Amino acid sequence: MIEPAGFSLDSLGRGVLGMVSVLLVCYLISFDRKRIDWKLVGAGLFLELVIALSILYIPIVGLIFEWAGRAFVKLMDFTGEGLTFLLGPYADKANGFSFLFHSLPIVIFFSALVSLFYYWGIIQKVVGGFSWLLRKFLNISGTEGLVSCGNIFMGMTESPILIKNYLPAMNKSEIFLVMVSGMGTIAGSVMGTYIGMLGGMDPEANVMFAKHLLSASVMAAPGAIVIAKMLCPQTEKNNDALVEVDKTTGHSSPLSALGAGTATGIQLMVNIAAMLLVFIALIALVNYVSKDLVGHYTGINDWIIKITDGKSDGLTFQFIVGIILAPFMWLIGVPGADITVVGSLLGQKTILNEFVAYSQMQQWMDAGMFTYEKSMLMSTYILCGFANISSIGILMGGIGVLAPGKKDMITRFGFPAMIGGALVSILSACIIGMIMG
Repeated sequence: MIEPAGFSLDSLGRGVLGMVSVLLVCYLISFDRKRIDWKLVGAGLFLELVIALSILYIPIVGLIFEWAGRAFVKLMDFTGEGLTFLLGPYADKANGFSFLFHSLPIVIFFSALVSLFYYWGIIQKVVGGFSWLLRKFLNISGTEGLVSCGNIFMGMTESPILIKNYLPAMNKSEIFLVMVSGMGTIAGSVMGTYIGMLGGMDPEANVMFAKHLLSASVMAAPGAIVIAKMLCPQTEKNNDALVEVDKTTGHSSPLSALGAGTATGIQLMVNIAAMLLVFIALIALVNYVSKDLVGHYTGINDWIIKITDGKSDGLTFQFIVGIILAPFMWLIGVPGADITVVGSLLGQKTILNEFVAYSQMQQWMDAGMFTYEKSMLMSTYILCGFANISSIGILMGGIGVLAPGKKDMITRFGFPAMIGGALVSILSACIIGMIMG
């Protein structure tokens, strides 16, 4: 039975401690601590808090996000119609939930829709509106505002296309923000997959996770600016000229856009499936060595089972990364009973990827591993981003093609940008955990 943590001065204090901890990490690893714009940091944190408070406590805003969540779930149902035609009785969730059948195909449909909406100019208009707000509120350049907001809807290699004509002239702080915002958010084309993984066969659970994943994406926009500008402060004059969204799509008709989006979705789905197969198999291999051999013959497994009350079945990869990150999870406000569980999920996301982590989270929810609902929701935000080791190469390749002259800079920024992207998601989780109690 998952228990509500309940709001208290203790949860508020730990939330504040968590925010301070994240900012302290940024300060300690900043490229130029003396040039950090604390006014921008304060404004960005305030904006994130306003977004979170509005979603959770202002009925009309919460209702808008819930409607958007239900729209995502409805689109997932439309995907189910196509699956029924292709798979017949195997598409029915009544026979059990299958990630391969019920989650991955959603990527294809969502990718096609994103391509179509981009062709019609809908995404550009929405991104432009969000960008104007961020630019005015946080005093950032137009290119930074566009790419930060573009990542709410698009992937980390697609959103820079919005500003591809400006990338070659961007300074190092602006390039770093492009990379951090890409690492700290998720693409709209894969959001449906996460919803299906976490919600499973429960329609209301799907809506709840859709609402929070959308919330995490929106909160990540100002959060990425805060983290990026702390790690790599603006020391050069930025180009504050009016920036127009690049509306070039390369498609001659809506059908052409749909076809291209479908092809991209197929490639993405195959890549995701292959990564999951390999990474989960690697975890099984590591667990065989650490648990079935080392843990079994040394008796460590029995000791771990005893001290975790059965939550861990021995010296597994999941247990090891959970223990390593547990102190930091306590600092950011995760309830004490769940710090190793949430820490393990963050470790799996960073070392492997968010698909593996969300898959593990879904299994642990079904197994009743979470003691508090707060921990479960904070995990949803913590995992909501592309900040993992393999994404460094993807990001370097994507932006490197658009701005060949910046390749050396992008290469140097790869690992720091991954750390920044992870901190973006952690900061969002910390804020949500603090205000929900």
